[in-house]
Amino acid sequence: MGIDTVLVYSSEDSETLPVQLADEAVCIGPAQAQLSYLSQDAILQTALSYECEAIHPGYGFLSENADFAAGCEDAGIRFIGPSSDRIKLLGDKNLARELMKKNGVPVVPGSDGLVNDTDEACSVAESIGYPVLIKAAAGGGGRGMRIAESAADIRSAFESARAEAVSAFGNGDMYIEKYITSPRHIEVQLLGDRHGNLIHLGERDCSLQRRRQKMVEEAPAGNISESVREGLYEAAVKAGKAAGYDSAGTAEFVLDRDGNFYFIEMNTRIQVEHPVTEMVSGVDIVKEQIKAAAGVPLSYKQSDIHISGHAIECRINAEDPAKGFMPSPGKIDFIHFQCGAGVRIESALFNGGRVSPYYDSMMGKIIVHATGRLEAIRRMRMALAEFTVEGVKTNSDFLYLLMFDPEYLKGNFTTDFIDANLSKLLGWERDAKAIDEEDNG
Repeated sequence: MGIDTVLVYSSEDSETLPVQLADEAVCIGPAQAQLSYLSQDAILQTALSYECEAIHPGYGFLSENADFAAGCEDAGIRFIGPSSDRIKLLGDKNLARELMKKNGVPVVPGSDGLVNDTDEACSVAESIGYPVLIKAAAGGGGRGMRIAESAADIRSAFESARAEAVSAFGNGDMYIEKYITSPRHIEVQLLGDRHGNLIHLGERDCSLQRRRQKMVEEAPAGNISESVREGLYEAAVKAGKAAGYDSAGTAEFVLDRDGNFYFIEMNTRIQVEHPVTEMVSGVDIVKEQIKAAAGVPLSYKQSDIHISGHAIECRINAEDPAKGFMPSPGKIDFIHFQCGAGVRIESALFNGGRVSPYYDSMMGKIIVHATGRLEAIRRMRMALAEFTVEGVKTNSDFLYLLMFDPEYLKGNFTTDFIDANLSKLLGWERDAKAIDEEDNG
C-alpha cells in the first residue's frame, strides 16, 4: 500500500524477521510482555515521536483493549480497528449479549446480567439446567471459562473461573449460560466502514480445537444447510449493525446438532484464521481494515462477494504432542515450508531464527485453497508432509494424521472432537513415527 511502517519490538525479538523488514524498528522494553508489548505508554510515545498517523494492533496483546484504543484517540492517532466505545461494548460479553437479545440475534439461554457470587451461580444454573458454562465478561481465548456438569461442580468452577479472569484480564465479572453439548464453532467475517457500509465475507468452521484453542480452520463450513448458512449471515450482519461496527471483525456462533445457532461473542480485531476467508472471497481483509480506519469507503458491496472453492488453515505450533503438547522453544536449525499453487505460508521464521519461550508457540500457518474440500485436504496433506523443521518439536505430524481421520474427512466433527479422540490421534502419530524409524533403519 506504500505506507511506511514503524515496528515496536521487545529485546527478545531484536533479531526477528519483522524487525529486519520494517522501515523503522524501535525496541520498547524487555522480553516480558507487560514491560513491552502491553506497555501502552511506550507504544504511544514511540508513535508520537515518529509522527505516526495510525497504529495497527495485530491480533494479540492490545488488539481488543478499549483503554489503548481510547489512548490512541486522545493522542490523535488512528487506531486501526473499531472505536474504543465499540470495543468496550462488544468486549464485555454480558453487555454484548444483552445488545444482541434486544436486536433479535439469537443468544444462548443464560443469566440475566452478571452473576455476583456462588450462591447466585447455583440458583442460575438450577434454573437453566446443567451443564452450564461459566464465563468471564471480559474473557477471551478460552480463559476465564469453566464447565459445570452438576450442582457439585458449580461453586469450585465459579471461583476458579473468576480467579483466572482476574489474573488474565483484571476483571472478575462473570455470567453463566447454558452449555451447548458438542457444538460446532462457526464464525462470520464482517467488514464495515465509517460510512455506514457493512458486509459479510462468508463463514469459517473453527470447530477443530484443543482445550478451546483453535488448530484447524476451514471456509466455507461443510455439512450445513443453505437456510442455516443464510441465517448465520443475516444474524451476523444484524449483530454488526446493532453495534455500529465500522472495521474488520468477526461474529462467532455455536451451532448445535439440530441446526440451531447462537451468538457467543464479537471479536473486534483481525483474527489468526482470516486467510481462509481471504482465499475463498478474494478480499484482502487487512487492506480493507486499514482503508476503513483511514475513512475510505469499502471497496466492495455485498453483491460483489462470491465464495469460490474451499480453504483450510493449519496452525503450526512449536510443541510436542507426545508430551502433552509441551511448548518447544529454541533455535531453528533448518526450516522449509512447501510452496506451490494453492499454498500460502504465513510465518516470520527462518533458518537460524528462534522460537521464543516468552510468547505464543505458533510458528506459522499453512493455508491451502482448492476447488473443493477433498482436493484442499489432499493439498494440505502434501504441504504438511513437505514441511521440515530441525531444532524444535512441532505439531505438524499430528495435523498431518488428522487430515486422514475418517470422521474429519466426512466433516463430522465438533469442538470436542480432538479432545475426545486425542489418544487415538496420538496413537496414530506414535505408529507413524515407529514406521518411519524402521524404514530409516
